[in-house]
Amino acid sequence: MAELLIVTSNDIPGYKITEVYGEVFGLATRSRHIGSNIGQGLKTVVGGEIQGYTKLQRETRDHAIERLIEATEAKGGNAVIAMRFDSSTFQNIDSVAAYGTAVRIEKG
Repeated sequence: MAELLIVTSNDIPGYKITEVYGEVFGLATRSRHIGSNIGQGLKTVVGGEIQGYTKLQRETRDHAIERLIEATEAKGGNAVIAMRFDSSTFQNIDSVAAYGTAVRIEKG
């Protein structure tokens, strides 16, 4: 399948929606190992960006998007409209949900 288009808007200029397949989700949960947590915990004492956690959040978000794409393709869609993220962090665990509406679009 060609590259899947993901947008946060409810429509896509230059395209028409020909089918709506409904909600799709990409869920991902990740954690860091204890050694990394200790090092990053020390960073919180002096302030600044905690790069390890930033990396964890980025990787978790990317994994959620990959799963969103898989779910969309499984339904027959070639685009996701109204895509959003929901995320939470509890202790050393990051959870991200990417969700939206799977649709089929064509130029027009």
